[in-house]
Amino acid sequence: MANTLEVDPRTLAKALESDEKVRWEAAWKSELDSLTRNNTWVLEPLPPLRTAIGCRWIFRKKDDGRFKARLVAKGFGQKYGIDYEETFAPVGKCTSICLLLALS
Repeated sequence: MANTLEVDPRTLAKALESDEKVRWEAAWKSELDSLTRNNTWVLEPLPPLRTAIGCRWIFRKKDDGRFKARLVAKGFGQKYGIDYEETFAPVGKCTSICLLLALS
């Protein structure tokens, strides 16, 4: 397995400068299309005296040759009571739900 620190670009600019530009571009466009299609976000005006949470692209070349790009939020700069009150992300795998149904 190749060392991902040497293979994977660290920024969008580096991905688009690489020899595999076309494949990285297709990967990030696919991610944006997926986010839009799933109604993942809504653009809202920023409240007064607030700063937006940043984001960055993560690029990975999978072992099977696929090129994957993910847009992630930089939530590490948030402060409880200022930037957020609570966080909750309900995520359930199909196998977990089936297990719960089988047990009940």
